[in-house]
Amino acid sequence: MMNVAVIGSGTMGNGIAHVFAQHGCKVSLIDISEDALKKALNTIQKNLTRQVEKEIITEEIKNQSLQNIVINTDLKKGVASAELIVEAATENLSLKLKIFSDLDSVVPPSAILASNTSSISITQIAAATQHPEQVIGMHFMNPVPVMKLVEVIRGKGTSDEVTKRVMDISRKLGKIPVEVNDAPGFVANRILMPMINEAIYVLYEGVSGVEEIDTVMKLGMSHPMGPLQLADFIGLDVCLSIINVLHEGFGSAKYAPCPLLVTMVQAGELGVKSKRGFYNYQTSNKELLIADRFRR
Repeated sequence: MMNVAVIGSGTMGNGIAHVFAQHGCKVSLIDISEDALKKALNTIQKNLTRQVEKEIITEEIKNQSLQNIVINTDLKKGVASAELIVEAATENLSLKLKIFSDLDSVVPPSAILASNTSSISITQIAAATQHPEQVIGMHFMNPVPVMKLVEVIRGKGTSDEVTKRVMDISRKLGKIPVEVNDAPGFVANRILMPMINEAIYVLYEGVSGVEEIDTVMKLGMSHPMGPLQLADFIGLDVCLSIINVLHEGFGSAKYAPCPLLVTMVQAGELGVKSKRGFYNYQTSNKELLIADRFRR
């Protein structure tokens, strides 16, 4: 299909690499940490094995997918032959600007530079390069191998040709791309994060408890997962980062993060990844962690 480089080997990065490799692309997975890359490959192998067990793919596709991935700790070497580069680093503006500035000096002008950012302005990221027409957002959803949506975000300078190509590439990956324009939070997180933030306020103000809030949204609104459990799954630090982008971008008090969310992130209670959040993930069964102790 094509040569792809994925920068960042965390949850999103390894998921994106998995999907491209599974669909026949040659993937260069890049990270500054070799240990992180080895961990990512192990995760990809486990997820591919799970797909084989569920008869989603064959053993042959699994093996070929793994062969399609190479790892690199050197950015210049890792992107040398890439036609599409997908940045999936931490949701930090200064880091993303540096990555795109570095990419601009080592890739040909024809390369498409995509960011998996969930909230940061594509126009602002593109300003770090000499070719903003080649910069676009490809916001995959977690878990990437399962979720169908790709939010394709056009920056102010993104060309029609690049947008069309990224939409076509997304479809070839078995995804459903949705084109949106550049604005804080885009569509997905502009709608989702205020809902999560409001659910946290409902808990903070003592209106109801964690399980009760999630139950109302699951049974009353047909959500597959309650907003507090979903926040744990996304990562409370990630939620806070996105809400801060919305707050700064729109300058409205309605986007101000709930003090409880800020406190939990400061305490290192980040959800599933820290095994503590609104629920307790330190045991085999998810147990309620927060009840009355955070109510006023």
